[in-house]
Amino acid sequence: MSTIVKISNLDKVFGRLHVLHNLSLDVARSEVICIIGRSGSGKSTLLRCINFLEEPSAGTIEVEGIVVNAGGKGKEHRDLVHAIRLKTGMVFQEFNLFPHMSVLENVTEGPITVKGMHKKEAIEIAEMNLERVGLDEKRDEYPNRLSGGQKQRVAIARALAMEPRVMLFDEPTSALDPELIGEVLTVMKKVAKEGMTMLVVTHEMGFAREVADRVVILGEGNIVEQGSPSEIFSNPKHPQTKALIERYRTAES
Repeated sequence: MSTIVKISNLDKVFGRLHVLHNLSLDVARSEVICIIGRSGSGKSTLLRCINFLEEPSAGTIEVEGIVVNAGGKGKEHRDLVHAIRLKTGMVFQEFNLFPHMSVLENVTEGPITVKGMHKKEAIEIAEMNLERVGLDEKRDEYPNRLSGGQKQRVAIARALAMEPRVMLFDEPTSALDPELIGEVLTVMKKVAKEGMTMLVVTHEMGFAREVADRVVILGEGNIVEQGSPSEIFSNPKHPQTKALIERYRTAES
């Protein structure tokens, strides 16, 4: 299967804090990768470097043939970053919906303002994606009238409406009450089954076991172990992986 995302020798430094260390990772088209690790291991920073919400300190990011080197300047660099962002949808821990816009307006805003899409076409795409996440009946509601789970599903529909090639999920259920987590995970499972390439930072081990093609363990800014869910959860080899799995098992019991 062809590679769609290629991360090469990625470093990220914040002042004296070296968050990512020479990290490399290839992602195959339609692959679902779940990224887990302790707090501060660099998980969210990794995702944010892929779409240049954080500018990498060193290394190269490639998404579907678009190659961007860290530290670039000028219009060419900005144009390449813009092209990568068009190919990568992102869902954050917080929903980041525009409170003064309806659900439909939140979902059409990106295609209209970023891609220059005609309003009629953007509405058709938004309606399709709201149906995809089970919220077509909420199109005229405003975010303050939605539950946390519904807000996150709108956020997923908003990202999908940009027709990305890769979806990045940064702990998408961490801000939700426990009873609302399932509805968001169900939508994510559906998107994965449709063949979307997904990188998911998560602490939902059940989701990782069921949906991931590969589980990547981050520790101190680099990959300490990776493998299939059965390999990682049944036979972890690295001490950090063993400690993480044991902690999650304790929390679930």
